[in-house]
Amino acid sequence: MSFFNKVLASVGIGSAKVDTKLEKDSAAPGEALRGVVEITGGSTEQKIDDIYLSLNTTYIKESDDKKYTVSGLIDRFRLAHSFTLAANERKEIPFTFNLPTDTPLSFGKTKIWVATGLDIKNAVDPADKDYIRVVANPLMDSVLNAVSSMGFRLREAECEQAPHRLRSRLPFIQEFEFVPVSGPYRGKLDELEVVFFPQANGETEIMIQVDRKARGLGGFLAEALEMDETFVRFTVTNADIPYMQQKLQSVIAKYA
Repeated sequence: MSFFNKVLASVGIGSAKVDTKLEKDSAAPGEALRGVVEITGGSTEQKIDDIYLSLNTTYIKESDDKKYTVSGLIDRFRLAHSFTLAANERKEIPFTFNLPTDTPLSFGKTKIWVATGLDIKNAVDPADKDYIRVVANPLMDSVLNAVSSMGFRLREAECEQAPHRLRSRLPFIQEFEFVPVSGPYRGKLDELEVVFFPQANGETEIMIQVDRKARGLGGFLAEALEMDETFVRFTVTNADIPYMQQKLQSVIAKYA
């Protein structure tokens, strides 16, 4: 290998290429995602210091009364330790990892992707980006379907920066915003917001924000001070799935 080729490799010209192939492009939180990372060497031998997969999304952050979109890291998985990749060598590294249980769902504006990167010292690190579809697990699905069955329509699903009192492992939460279009809550509620907090024991804590329609002379003041909003937290398990609509109905009816 000539000195000139070494210099080119150090600045990322003619360097390794990486491509990640997923066995499937959709999974529910907690499920396994499998695939293989294909690495093809460039025009010169290179030392790969690290290979990693990162699971990412975007969320809305607020600062100085302005909102902007930032990338958020959900998790990162290391696939291999350092090794040397010969010129034009092709290497495959299979992988399996479980989607974290608090991975946001692919609803509305929420996008989730897997980024693959090679850490190459003194070089422009090659990377690959693959979008995946994160679907609701049976427990989440039963909650969302139950809300829809009560006459609510999903208006928006978005990840937003979490206030400190609601922050856990991630700096953001995903909010599902529903509006009543039919049924008993049309005319009574402005909206219903649902947030999932999966627990390590398989249960899921749910926070519901019930936004009542303010009525009467004090209505405007109530809405201005957000006194018409009530936050309710409760836990559901897979055993609740057959009766999910009744359970949610009893909770929401207390505050509507």
